[in-house]
Amino acid sequence: MSDRDVEKAYSNAENIRKLERLVDCMKTGRPYEIQVAGERIYVPVSAQFSIEHEREDGAEELEFQFRWTN
Repeated sequence: MSDRDVEKAYSNAENIRKLERLVDCMKTGRPYEIQVAGERIYVPVSAQFSIEHEREDGAEELEFQFRWTN
């Protein structure tokens, strides 16, 4: 696979639907599937979850991240 770094903004309603599906998958121990900018991503149950906070030049960013290797 080639390297990729994509950021996609969604409406609040879309984010809620995606997060509700994510929570359901985490609660039931199923992999999470999401499409980002035209590519389908499969997040395995074994993926490591972390939360990252960044602050720079008056701007703040909060990221929910999953990391895994194929």
